Formats: sequence, structure tokens, C-alpha cells
Amino acid sequence: MSNFYSVLLRMKYIDRWALMRNLRKENLSEHSLEAAYITHALCIIENKRLNGAVNTEKAVLYALYHDAPEVLTGDMPTPVKYYDGEISSAYKKIEDIAKNKLVEMLPGDFADDFREIFNPDELTEKIVKAADKLSAYIKCIEETENGNKDFADALKSTEKSIKALKLPCADIFIKEFIPAFKFTLDKQTKQ
Repeated sequence: MSNFYSVLLRMKYIDRWALMRNLRKENLSEHSLEAAYITHALCIIENKRLNGAVNTEKAVLYALYHDAPEVLTGDMPTPVKYYDGEISSAYKKIEDIAKNKLVEMLPGDFADDFREIFNPDELTEKIVKAADKLSAYIKCIEETENGNKDFADALKSTEKSIKALKLPCADIFIKEFIPAFKFTLDKQTKQ
């Protein structure tokens, strides 16, 4: 018997943005799905427009599981997680322990597959990090566009952190896809 999926599917109970007043709550499950969609787009941009060779399927799979350790650790707010190098390093160690604990919950013949998912190559990790930040950026846009000023600073700092990645596929995504998030549904669906 394995309790991996019964634990994993508890991601829906973990709210993101715990320190912020949210007009609409967001949980870890829906964030992971959004990050996977965005990862897929970033991989297409990277491979088709920038002549990259990212394994799209592996990247999307990693995106689906990228926050899985938080089912054991909870969601650490960004200002706390990145307050200084010592805290960031300690949290990274905690995440690694959580990843290993999740792998231990799996049947033995699944373990190697999940170790591979949880340990992507450097470019895949960077693309998923960009997707993760883009998902947060979209959340900030949605909140601020609906009048929630609590997200104004997060919007600016998240945009800055995406640009700091220096990832051309993320820059292209911002240019081509982000403006539509400021439109009404009627405008979004008209061509």
C-alpha cells in the first residue's frame, strides 16, 4: 500500500499567498496546473522560435510536481523564503528532505521515475521557475486589475524577478500573452 497520491492530492488544501489579502484564493493544485500550462508554452517558444532542445514532456511533468514537497512543508511566502541566503539555503534543504520523503511513500518500482522528475536538468528547472513566477505574475495582475492594491508591490517585484532570469522564452511569453490578462472575457474571446 502506498499513501503517495493520498498525500499529494492534499495540495488542494494548501493556500498560496497566505500573507496577502486575496480577492480569490488560490491553492497549490491549481497553481501547479497553471505552471504546467505555462511551462508547455515556454518550451514551445524555446524549441520552435529559439532553436532550443528542451524535452517538453519532462518539463511539463516537472512543473506538475514542482511544488509537491509543499504538501509536507506548507507554502513558504516568497518574502520569507528569499529574505536572505541562509534562510533560502535552509529551506532548500527542507524541500530536498520533503522530496525524498515523498519518494519513500511510493512503491519501489516508481521511485526512480520520481527521482528523475524531482531532479530536472538546469534549463528545465529554469523554465519551470519562470513558469512558476509567470503564474504568480498573472495572479498579481488579476488581483490588481480587480482593485486589490495589496498585490501592487508583488506585481512589480515578480515582474522584476522574471526579467532577472534572463530567459528569452519568458520575455516572449510576457510580450505575447500577458497583455490579454488585463482584458475582460468579452475582449479575450473576440478575434
